[in-house]
Amino acid sequence: MNAVVEPAAFARTRRLVVKTGSALIVDDAGGIRADWLDGLADDIANLKARGIDAIVVTSGAVAVGRWKLGYGKRELKIEEKQAAAATGQVWLAHAWIKALAARGIVGAQVLLTPEDTESRRRHLNARATVATLLEAGAVPVINENDTTATEEIRFGDNDRLAARVAQMASADTLILLSDIDGLYTADPHRDPSARHLPEVGELTPDILAMAGEARPGYSSGGMVTKLGAARIALGAGCRMAIASGKVQRPLSAIEAGGRCTWFMPQGSPASARKRWIAGTVEPAGSVVIDDGAVRALERGTSLLPAGIVAVEGVFDRGDAIRVRDRSGREIARGLSAYASADVKRIMGRRSSEIEDILGFRGRDEIIHRDDLAMTNAS
Repeated sequence: MNAVVEPAAFARTRRLVVKTGSALIVDDAGGIRADWLDGLADDIANLKARGIDAIVVTSGAVAVGRWKLGYGKRELKIEEKQAAAATGQVWLAHAWIKALAARGIVGAQVLLTPEDTESRRRHLNARATVATLLEAGAVPVINENDTTATEEIRFGDNDRLAARVAQMASADTLILLSDIDGLYTADPHRDPSARHLPEVGELTPDILAMAGEARPGYSSGGMVTKLGAARIALGAGCRMAIASGKVQRPLSAIEAGGRCTWFMPQGSPASARKRWIAGTVEPAGSVVIDDGAVRALERGTSLLPAGIVAVEGVFDRGDAIRVRDRSGREIARGLSAYASADVKRIMGRRSSEIEDILGFRGRDEIIHRDDLAMTNAS
C-alpha cells in the first residue's frame, strides 16, 4: 500500500530540502552519475517553476575524492578523509553547478559544520545566507565541511545535516533519497516478511526499534540515522520522506505516489520555531520598547530600532532576548540581529540610519518577525 499523503504533501510544500546519498550520486569507481544528477536537476527545475524553494544536501565528496587521490576503497584516516573531501568537493560542486545551469538555475555551494546550525550566532548567519540565496532564485547545494571538521565534532552523516538544514531554513518538507524506499518493520534485506510503513505519525519506541544497522558501502548512514533525522525534522514542524533514489526522476516519482515512508509532524515550521524561541532558549538580556512598538508587534511586524527606548544586560548577535514594555511586562522573546552595544547606539533611530551610525550595513530589524515569539501580548 502506498502512502496517500504524497500528492497533498507536495501541494502544501513551499520550501523543500532534498538529500542525496553517496551511493546514488557516485559510482563504484568514484565517478559522478551525471545522468542521474540531470534527472534530479529536472525535478528541481520543475519545483522551482511552481514557486517552490529547493535546497540540496549532497553527499559524495569523500567518495569522489578518495579515488582522485588514489585511495580506492580502503579505510581512511581522518586526515585522508579531509584531503579526499577537499578534492571531491570541487568535482561534486562543479557537477551540481553544471546540471543546474543547464536548466537556467544558479547553484551555490555552502559548506557547513555542526556549529553553523547549532550555535545561535552562526545559525543566524547560515540561515540568512541560505534565505538570501533562495530570494535570489538560486539553489543552495550544501555539504558538511569535512575538510576542516574533526571526528569529534563532525555530523558523521548527511541525514542529520539535512534535518538541521531543514530546521534552520524553516523548510516544510525534507526528502531523504536513499537505496531503500522507506521504513520497514524489519530489515527487508534480512527478513522477507518485513512490512513497509507508508506513514509514521510519531517516533514511538516500537518505530525506533525497527531501524537496522548501516549497510556497508560509502554511506555513513543507515535507518538509525534517518530516524534521527526524522526526530529533528518533526520537532521543527517539517514533514519528512524516506524514498528510493534509484530512479531517474526521484522527486517526480514520489509526487506521483511512488512508495516511500512519510513522517508527519504535529505543527508547522513557523510554529515550531516560535515555540523553541519562546520556551527553550534562555534570554541573555532585554530591550524595552515604546507603546507604538508594542502595538506593531501585536500586529505581527518585526521589531525596528525606532521603537526601542532602553537596553538591559549584555548580549551578542544571535542571542535570545526578552522584549518588555515600559511597565516591565515581557511581551515577546526573540533572536537579536545586533549585539547589545550596537542596539544602544541605534535605538530610537530609523533603520536607514544604521549604516551611518555603526559603519556597516546590517539588518533593518533588531528582531525579525520570523525570529520573534509573542509571550504575553494583550
